[in-house]
Amino acid sequence: MKFVDEATINVQAGKGGNGCLSFRREKYIPRGGPDGGDGGDGGSVILVADEALNTLVDFRYNRRFKADNGEDGSGRNCAGRKAEDLELPVPVGTTVLDTGTEEVLGDLVAPGDRLVVAQGGFHGLGNTRYKSSINRAPRQTSPGSAGEARELRLELKVLADVGLLGMPNAGKSTLIRAVSAAKPKVANYPFTTLVPNLGVVSVQPHQSFVIADIPGLIEGAAEGAGLGVRFLRHLVRTRLLLHVVDMMPWDETTPAENVKAIARELEKFSPTLAERERWLVLNKLDLVPEEDRERVCTELTQALEWSGPVFRISALSGEGTKPLMQSIMRWIEDQVEVESEDPAAAAAEQARRERMDAEARARIQSLRRSLNATGEDEDEDDDDFDDDDYDVEVVYTRE
Repeated sequence: MKFVDEATINVQAGKGGNGCLSFRREKYIPRGGPDGGDGGDGGSVILVADEALNTLVDFRYNRRFKADNGEDGSGRNCAGRKAEDLELPVPVGTTVLDTGTEEVLGDLVAPGDRLVVAQGGFHGLGNTRYKSSINRAPRQTSPGSAGEARELRLELKVLADVGLLGMPNAGKSTLIRAVSAAKPKVANYPFTTLVPNLGVVSVQPHQSFVIADIPGLIEGAAEGAGLGVRFLRHLVRTRLLLHVVDMMPWDETTPAENVKAIARELEKFSPTLAERERWLVLNKLDLVPEEDRERVCTELTQALEWSGPVFRISALSGEGTKPLMQSIMRWIEDQVEVESEDPAAAAAEQARRERMDAEARARIQSLRRSLNATGEDEDEDDDDFDDDDYDVEVVYTRE
């Protein structure tokens, strides 16, 4: 299945049916009065969140959707049939924007969420509606109104509790393979991961959380370098960021330089996202001589002046991953408990997510405008990108 996280579509709601001009004519009733019925309402276009979907690939080539028109009214006070609404299933986690105004129309974040994106036209009135004591034979009717038409941009953000970020080849995919049933591609070269991968980590029965692995970031990712800018927005809905650090970098850089580079890219992309709770996960310690591990870890945290949580692991061997997952589960449960007991905390968290979403969207739009200004042809609908033609692996159980 291709992974497509953005699509532009055109939706057209149905027109309302026209009212009918008719008079009752029966034997022995020469002047029966008006009996023209109303038309039927036009169908609306509704987006419905479907948990069975995880990509917007269905909207890549079929981009025009039109609901049916309402039926015209008829004589004998018969109203026209109302048109059926057109329901379009989209993945959970889809944000809907009007491309003309850049207004966010809605966010479909739970299975079954519904959003009317184009309202059907209102039915026209038959001449019966205009009968009065002074107008016993009205010849006035009204036509059905046109349905709404919009051009929409659908943006998919994966729904995960924890997001992994770090340089390419830092071991993020290896970590998600070690702690969940997800099996993303792993290889000894940068940019092995080309699409987000989701896995469910089961700490204990009835205790689990979703972890997301996005493609690695490089210096300049917020300006469009590498693959990161296309997937950074998937971190907006996470509660916690795990910064995976390669303690034995494959290039000439140092772990401290890499951590600072990622922090700068987060700040450029979304200042609010950069303030998100972030834990350091020092990976590949099995490659560091045992007698040097304490020293190199201490030197790194001192160089960064790091005051947050730090975990030392080897994703390949699984060393240290269980305590890390248990700590994450406890932290998430504490956050959920605080938000459930304190409405103000829940409102503040929602406001932060909306702010991150707006900052991420503004950054991506700014990047698109700058690329277009320099003459680089970047199609807004992602038609020219080939890097979404890869399988997306989404696993919701742990074996």
